[in-house]
Amino acid sequence: MKLAVAFLLACAGPVVSFIPTTFSRPNISPLKSSAEECGVDLEHACGPDTPKNKAVGAGYSSFKPGYKELFDPELEGKLQETGDLEGRIQAGSSFITKGSINRYYFDEPSTLGASSPPESALISPCQDFLEYLDSTGEPPMNTYKPQAPTTATVLGVGKLIGEDAPGDIRHVLMELPDGFHYVEGQSLSVIPPGKATNGRAHKPRLYSIASTRYGDTLQGNTVSLCVRRAEFYDEKGNVVEEKKGVCSGFLCDLKKGDKVTVAGPVGKTMLLPPNMIEDSVPIIMIGTGTGVAPFRSFLHRMFVENTVTNHMYNGLAKMYLGVPTTSGLLYKSEFDYMERESGGRFKAEYAISREMENKDGGKMYVQHLLERDGKEIFDLIDGGAHVYFCGLKGMMPGILEAFEIIAGDGWDAKLKEWKKKGVWHVEVY
Repeated sequence: MKLAVAFLLACAGPVVSFIPTTFSRPNISPLKSSAEECGVDLEHACGPDTPKNKAVGAGYSSFKPGYKELFDPELEGKLQETGDLEGRIQAGSSFITKGSINRYYFDEPSTLGASSPPESALISPCQDFLEYLDSTGEPPMNTYKPQAPTTATVLGVGKLIGEDAPGDIRHVLMELPDGFHYVEGQSLSVIPPGKATNGRAHKPRLYSIASTRYGDTLQGNTVSLCVRRAEFYDEKGNVVEEKKGVCSGFLCDLKKGDKVTVAGPVGKTMLLPPNMIEDSVPIIMIGTGTGVAPFRSFLHRMFVENTVTNHMYNGLAKMYLGVPTTSGLLYKSEFDYMERESGGRFKAEYAISREMENKDGGKMYVQHLLERDGKEIFDLIDGGAHVYFCGLKGMMPGILEAFEIIAGDGWDAKLKEWKKKGVWHVEVY
């Protein structure tokens, strides 16, 4: 576990404030050698020095106070040879150690009166102002319901894939109203404008959130979605207009400043385990296409943002992602950075179906990667790792078949066991 001796600084301002007071170290005088010199009324403090009291261990000790004849805290106690004992005795509550604590923070003499920490302080900028959201074990749910939604404002929309990749996938960044918060693994409801064919308002569409609770701007008031434009083509390659995705097309065509009707957040299926930090729980992520969205939020929380989770999590993370072409790899530069900075604790594996072959010479899909790493994955999950699946529901039959091959005859019982333990998380569409 990484230990951070730090002043925690939140994005909105420092968690620790500094009181404008100037301290200097006291002049240390030699210890006094007797009770009289120290001004101690031993009879009042310890009881009269009588034979009866001495017989039961009462009365005052004949050892001279302050001379460490019975116990030396410098060597045997928590002062850890800092040389601070005499100073503590003489100065009392006004003492400032010259030893192993404050020496890391302050020069001599030290001034705490400042609007920022002293130059000699060890600083670790940490965001913590939204850590309370799941501190009780329950995430925020339905702050805004579909029957009474709210409005988000578009801050930007960007294309995520290359021109030679099939389809159109966009990263949509929106500002949320005050008080609308979520945690990693939850989803956002989007209600597209207009009317459905039955003349009623469109039903809400759920999208997995692709950002952490602090959002891509780290202000704690934005949300990001990863959206594929739903389109269908006829045999000539033309788009079939009546089969266009209403909500996905609306989101992909948004411009900065546009307004979007949203509700939520919802979802508990894909939440990170509450004991993730304490037990260094390994996290395994398996998905296709835009199913990468919740995994991006997980990985930013574990390996990018300066939060307590980032500082304290010592577990492993593996992600298996399937896409058609290399130019269709989503957020790859971000994942490359995480791999470099994780110290070997995160690995991303890709199945690029149109460019890679499996061991039998066919197209490479994500289940083939699972077969290849089967024993490692199985042992991790059996040892307490949590595994998450997100993407098109068509990916699951091949994945389940791969796990059956890995597990052998006991697969059905093992899957029931994992589900009962709560380590098997599935969100497909």
